[in-house]
Amino acid sequence: MTQILEPPVDKAANPDPTVAAEGWFADFEAALRERDVHRAAAQFATQSFWRDLVAFSWNITTVEDRSGVEGLLTDTLERTDPSRFVLEEQATEEDGVITAWFVFETAVGRGRGLVRLREEEGRWRAWTFLTTLYELKGHEEPRGSRRPMGAEHGATKDRTTWTERREAEDASLGRTEQPYVLVVGGGQGGIALGARLRQLGVPSLVIDKYPRPGDQWRSRYKSLCLHDPVWYDHLPYLKFPDNWPVFAPKDKVGDWLESYTKVMEVPYWSSTVATSASFSEGTGRWTVEIEREGEALTLTPTHLVLATGMSGKPNVPVLPGQDVFRGEQQHSSQHPGPDAYRGKRVVVIGSNNSAFDICGALWEHDADVTMVQRSSTHIVKSESLMDIGLGDLYSERALAAGMTTEKADLVFASLPYRIMHEFQIPLYEQMKERDADFYARMEAAGFDLDWGDDGSGLFMKYLRRGSGYYIDVGAAELVADGEVKLAKGQVSHLTEDSVVLADGTELPADLVVYATGYGSMNGWAADLISQDVADRVGKVWGLGSDTTKDPGPWEGEQRNMWKPTQQPHLWFHGGNLHQSRHYSLYLALQLKARHVGIPTPVRGLQEVHHLS
Repeated sequence: MTQILEPPVDKAANPDPTVAAEGWFADFEAALRERDVHRAAAQFATQSFWRDLVAFSWNITTVEDRSGVEGLLTDTLERTDPSRFVLEEQATEEDGVITAWFVFETAVGRGRGLVRLREEEGRWRAWTFLTTLYELKGHEEPRGSRRPMGAEHGATKDRTTWTERREAEDASLGRTEQPYVLVVGGGQGGIALGARLRQLGVPSLVIDKYPRPGDQWRSRYKSLCLHDPVWYDHLPYLKFPDNWPVFAPKDKVGDWLESYTKVMEVPYWSSTVATSASFSEGTGRWTVEIEREGEALTLTPTHLVLATGMSGKPNVPVLPGQDVFRGEQQHSSQHPGPDAYRGKRVVVIGSNNSAFDICGALWEHDADVTMVQRSSTHIVKSESLMDIGLGDLYSERALAAGMTTEKADLVFASLPYRIMHEFQIPLYEQMKERDADFYARMEAAGFDLDWGDDGSGLFMKYLRRGSGYYIDVGAAELVADGEVKLAKGQVSHLTEDSVVLADGTELPADLVVYATGYGSMNGWAADLISQDVADRVGKVWGLGSDTTKDPGPWEGEQRNMWKPTQQPHLWFHGGNLHQSRHYSLYLALQLKARHVGIPTPVRGLQEVHHLS
């Protein structure tokens, strides 16, 4: 569909959802063209949400209701100059809501979006509106019809090969040529962003402390695997093959990340540690001291991205008696696996994903395992989550229905966080009913269950706090059956050979595993740069939902993730594989625009309400 959209008409005269959506866009675009902000905002419902990923705001932001739309357009309309809103496919209607996919252009780029229209006062008005930037004009990625030739045909004297060019690039990087972007952290997030920046032609470098890409996964406990299904976990450009397992074990994930890094030609330095960083307001550049395989080097990138893990620094509790305990103590991130602990008494403090995985693997190796639950945990069975929670977007059935990974990502992104819990609660009610026997057995074993503060389950817990849940791949059955012993309460202290709870319960132990989670990502900034910079940036992650571990006020987006922060030229990137894939595009486009000198006035720079 390429024709100019027709003038709007009311719902009664246009039962066809495509015609109704075309009419809505015609009126909306006319108002934008005439710079009539009030008229454009009137196209939105009384309760409505506009989520913008970079296209208008050079930020990741959500505005609410007509007043929010007016504010966004007042600040951005003139310079954005949006136009050519065109439906990508036929609109659909279900339960009184029209859903329409569309593309559009701005002064500097091209975008894609999804709108949901509801009838209000006899007219179709926008209820949710998603706009995303997917490419910059004149700086399109070399893919599809723009793919590079590769081999140079013909006869050329002193020709350089692809290998020679790559070797020369590697030799100059960080010495005669400085990266424009330095990404600290070479896990899935750093690698995905590195691939995006490579395709956009942004000089960049990803560094990581481990010897090989993927070692972040290989180094973890033996039983670790993906708890999210394969359809949810693709990386940019290169999807997992269709015979890839649904849940890949950690070492297979590590091998994939290593091969991906090589195939996508991600500039990547392994065995490299950043030791300090400072930013010069005068030069607009960072000075980053690093050690690479024992060699000290100084890098001077313009932008610094911390891709050191969404979970931040490990939280290791400080407890009386830790200095006298004669056994081993380790955080879950340091746990090597169960092999050395056969026949040993192990106390695992915590009751979320890592705790269950570690307990399960230790039980398989005949360790005497006790889990200490300090607060309630949300558990969802993997099969139910795949079917009810993800099946319509990320599954073979979704693919068969035409739901590509790219469309699924945008559908998920189009649901405003303010009301996402309303969509999630019915799904988790279904899971609770389907697995009622399982939950009854867990409760009978004394395990404290929850479904989130408002019953919205795993995804909202993840987005709000990044903790407090377990996707059950089998270990919960061990607790239900009493094979893994359960103790409850806060830890008082350690003795030479035991963990003592606040109620006096004594748990004999040869090993204590602290599966006690992680702090905010700005803890990495404090270590690498300074506490002042960490405080200037503030807490990373969470929505401001004013639920457990996600203090208000409402912020509407993930704090400080994938967008500008209060520290100039400092960014945070990461999350699960889905988020690393999806949001790496928007972060890469923001960095590319700055690299080529496109003005990027940021609307709604992240405010700081919490320091960590």
